[in-house]
Amino acid sequence: MSSGENESVNKLLEGYPDAALMVRGDCSVIAANEKGMGLKALLEHGEADAIPDMIAKAAAEMTVVVGPILFKSIKGEILLEVSVIPQLSSTAEASGDFLVLSHDVTMERNLRSALVESRQRYKDLVEVSSDFAWEISPEGTFSFVSPEGALGFTPDEIVGHHPEEFVIDAEHYQPLPFLSDRPMDSVEIWMKSATGKDACVVASCLPLMGEPGEWHGARGICRNVTEDREREAALRSAQEREYLLGYIVNSIRDELDPLNMLTKAATATSQALGASGCRIYRKTEDDTYNMAAEYGDVENTDGIEDLLTKIGDQIGAHPAEIGPWRMLATSTHYRQAINGGICIWKPLDDEGWDDNFHILIGDVANQIGIANEQIANHERIVNLSRTDGMTGLLNRRAFFEDELPRRFKRLEHNGQGAALFYLDLDNFKMVNDIHGHQRGDEAILCLRDMMIEYSRPGDAMVRMGGDEFALWMDGIPQDVMLKRVETIMEASQCLREFSGDPDHPLGVSIGIAVYDPSSGEDLESLVARADAAMYEVKRAGKSGFHVAAAAGET
Repeated sequence: MSSGENESVNKLLEGYPDAALMVRGDCSVIAANEKGMGLKALLEHGEADAIPDMIAKAAAEMTVVVGPILFKSIKGEILLEVSVIPQLSSTAEASGDFLVLSHDVTMERNLRSALVESRQRYKDLVEVSSDFAWEISPEGTFSFVSPEGALGFTPDEIVGHHPEEFVIDAEHYQPLPFLSDRPMDSVEIWMKSATGKDACVVASCLPLMGEPGEWHGARGICRNVTEDREREAALRSAQEREYLLGYIVNSIRDELDPLNMLTKAATATSQALGASGCRIYRKTEDDTYNMAAEYGDVENTDGIEDLLTKIGDQIGAHPAEIGPWRMLATSTHYRQAINGGICIWKPLDDEGWDDNFHILIGDVANQIGIANEQIANHERIVNLSRTDGMTGLLNRRAFFEDELPRRFKRLEHNGQGAALFYLDLDNFKMVNDIHGHQRGDEAILCLRDMMIEYSRPGDAMVRMGGDEFALWMDGIPQDVMLKRVETIMEASQCLREFSGDPDHPLGVSIGIAVYDPSSGEDLESLVARADAAMYEVKRAGKSGFHVAAAAGET
C-alpha cells in the first residue's frame, strides 16, 4: 500500500470515535487509530480469536459481519460490538482488506442489566406488598390488572369493566380511589369477590395527569385485608363476650345467699345480652325442669320446659320461636350431667341470634351449671342439718329453733289457732331389748308413716330424739283436732306387732296443747303444756291422749 493510500486509511480510521483497524485477510494489521491500538495488540497476540473468524466469514460471504466479543481484564469484563466490513477496489472487486470497527457496549450492557434488575426488583416488591396492581384508563375502566387477577377474578373478567361494578356501595366513597384525581393511601374499600363473599381491601393510588391538569386515569395497588379484619372482629367479639361474661359471673359470685344466685344471674344475663327476658331452670330427680329464676317480660313464654326437654343433652344453644318471642336456649351441665337450663328471648321482629350470642349463652350456661350444683349442695347440707337421718322428719333443732318460731309468729299476725301434738312410744325399750334395735327402728318408721298419713301437706313433723315425736297443725278447729287424734290412736294399734311381749304392748301416748293467739301465750308455755299433757297420759296408764287445759287455766 502506497504512502498516499496509508495516509487516506489513517485519516479514515481517525474519524471513527472508537477502536478501528484496517487488516488484511491474514489478520495482519495495516493501520489502526489511536483507540484501536489496544485491539491491535490483542489481535496480534492471538487474544481476540473471534475477530479472525469474523474476517473469514466476511471474506467468504462478502458481507458485513457483526457480533459481540467479550474480553476479560483486571477491571472486569469488557464487551465490544465488532463489525468487519470487506473493502472493495476501484473496480468494485474485493481488495482483500477488511475494516474492523468496534464499539464498547460494556456500560450499555451494565446499565441494561441494572435496569432489568431494577424493574424485576420493583415488580417483585409490588407483588409482595399487594395482592394485585391495577391501572384505570381515561375512559374510567380497568386497563390492567396483575396477571394473577384479583379477588378470585381473572384479568379478562376485570379489564374493560368499571370499578364501580366490583365495589360495594361505591357512591359512599368520595372519591373512589380507582377514579381519584389525587394521590390516596391505605383507603379501606369493601369489594365483591368471585365467590360472592364480601372482601375488604386497602387501596393506594396515584392519578395519571396530562396537560393542562387533565385526568388520564390512575394506577395503584390493593391489599386484601379481609382475614385481618375478620380476626380483628373475632378478637373484639371475644373481648366483648369476656367482658359480658365477667359481669354476669361477678353478679353471681357477689351474691352470698345461694338461693339468690340464680335471680341475680337471670337479671344480669338479660341485661348484658340485651334480651327481653331470661329464665333459669333446675332439673329435678324425676327429669322435670322447675323454674328457679326469671327476669324481664315473661308473658307468653309457656313451652320453654318442653324446649329444654327436647334439647336434652345436645351440645350448643338452640334457637326457637315461642309465641311472640325469638328464643335461645341451652342445657346447663355439671360433670357432664344435665342439671338445668337457661333461656333468653327477644321479639320476633328483631334479628336472629348470631354466633356471638350462641357462644356467650353457652359460656353463661357453664357458670349456671356450677351455680345449680352449688345450690343443690347447699340444699343437701341444709336438709341434712334440719332433718333426722332415719325418718327424714325435721330434727329437734330445726323444729324448735326455725320452724316452730316462724309458724308461731305468723299465727300471731293472722289470728288463726293451731295444735301441738307430743307423741311418745310406750314400752319401746322392751322392743329393743327383746327384738333388737333393727326391730325398734322398724317401729320408729311405722310411727313416722302413720304421722305422715294422718297429717296434712302443710303440717310440721319432728323426731325430737329416741321415741319422741311432735306434730304441729296450723289452723285446725277443736273438733277436727279431736277427730284427728282419735284416728291416730285407732291407727296406732298397728304398733302392737312390734311389742316386746304381750304384757308390754307397744303403743303411743299423745299430749295436745291448743294454741289461741288471743291468749298472748308464748311458745315456751305452749310447748310446756303439750309436754305436760303427754306425761299426764303416761301417768294414767299410757296408750291414750290428753288435751291440755287452755293457757291460763289449771
